[in-house]
Amino acid sequence: MKCKKILLSALVLLGLACTSRGQKINGLSFVASPNKISKKQIIPVQKVSANYVSLMPFGFIRSLDEPLVKFNEKWQWFGETSAGVSQYADLFKSNDIQVMLKPQIWVHGGLYTGKIAMNDEESWKRLESSYRDFITTFAALAEKEGIPVLCIGTELEQFVQNRPEYWTALIVDIRKIYSGKLTYAANWDEFKRVPFWGELDYIGVDAYFPLTPAKKVDKEAFKVAWNSHKEEIKAVREKYQKPVVFTEYGYRSVHHTGREPWDAKRIEGQVDLQAQQLALEALYETFWQEPWFAGGFVWKWFADHENVGGPNNNRFTPQNKPAEITIKNAYQQ
Repeated sequence: MKCKKILLSALVLLGLACTSRGQKINGLSFVASPNKISKKQIIPVQKVSANYVSLMPFGFIRSLDEPLVKFNEKWQWFGETSAGVSQYADLFKSNDIQVMLKPQIWVHGGLYTGKIAMNDEESWKRLESSYRDFITTFAALAEKEGIPVLCIGTELEQFVQNRPEYWTALIVDIRKIYSGKLTYAANWDEFKRVPFWGELDYIGVDAYFPLTPAKKVDKEAFKVAWNSHKEEIKAVREKYQKPVVFTEYGYRSVHHTGREPWDAKRIEGQVDLQAQQLALEALYETFWQEPWFAGGFVWKWFADHENVGGPNNNRFTPQNKPAEITIKNAYQQ
């Protein structure tokens, strides 16, 4: 057991050493599936030259003011549970792909997690206790599996703003059981107000910044639109002297993809494969050469590669679209 622990610690340090030497995190947000994965699901990840994936186990709450986080339930998909994370992580690591563990909350009905807020002090305390159980369970798993990066929360703005002392104490507790690097996935309109960046290792941003309302993407116009957002990101980075990682980034293959990049409501039609491609190119050309920028994770990548995406799909996944080649070209550099 002692030898195993030493080996796992060495794997964590190796992953941290790679990023500290300047190698970008060329990552994919790997969506959990109902089943175990195999080498078949790893090969497409390798083909786009990704060196990281984020694994996303889920906790569930019934409403925005419900304090109980349920996780590792029998009815969850395998990939959303501790057992699934272990199986996925072991397979990725054995194929030289590192992992960021990114436990997330799902609110019933798909309501936005940034609005989770309690109505009274007792409920806040219950939420704090329940979330602590959730995140420390996965922090301990990340330590056991030698996972080099842990994201301690995703888009929880009201929870963070209302309970800053809780989050500061939580980070201390996580560091007692997890020796890797920590980040938090702040929404694009939240990251400037997160009070605890100084306590983490990366400034994490879910980078769905609005860029242009245009129907068709013009790459140069996208790059110009990035300028003001980039300056705001740099200002936060300079304040805390931490590298920035895009914990999520991506665009849909749809008209007006830069208007509200977070928008997932248009289910069908208006397919624009080139828009997704050019929007990604603009992002890579804007950020990937910056020394303070650590890299990021494309949203999103499914295990069943051969049956997702494709030329008639207007969703976020780049799979089986021209954007897949765009990502490969960027990640190979």
